Amino acid sequence: MKRTIAADLVLAIHFLFAAFGGFLVLLDWRVAFVHIPTVVWSSVVNLANWTCPLTPLEKLLRQRAGQQAFEGSWIQNYIEPLVRPLGMPRRMELIAGVSVVLWNAIVYGIVLWSGNAT
Repeated sequence: MKRTIAADLVLAIHFLFAAFGGFLVLLDWRVAFVHIPTVVWSSVVNLANWTCPLTPLEKLLRQRAGQQAFEGSWIQNYIEPLVRPLGMPRRMELIAGVSVVLWNAIVYGIVLWSGNAT
């Protein structure tokens, strides 16, 4: 059970930090020094068709918890079925990579516009 929770936490933190971590800059601007490289890494992983190191960690935790580890990448397992139930062509992975950068550019624009990035 604990390992299942650990795997779920890896999944949730991985996604939430990449998608919404820019808003933490409102609390402390130094978060940007960790978040921006995370966003760049996330985009590169998608654009280069690499495997994020957190994906094997999540799979390992699921196996140790007695669950079946999923095949393929994190995006193929969690996002693809939502976006395209019959499969995800390579161009969708490219769109995902660019979308991460664009979304976070919007987030940082909001942070800078609010003037609270102190």
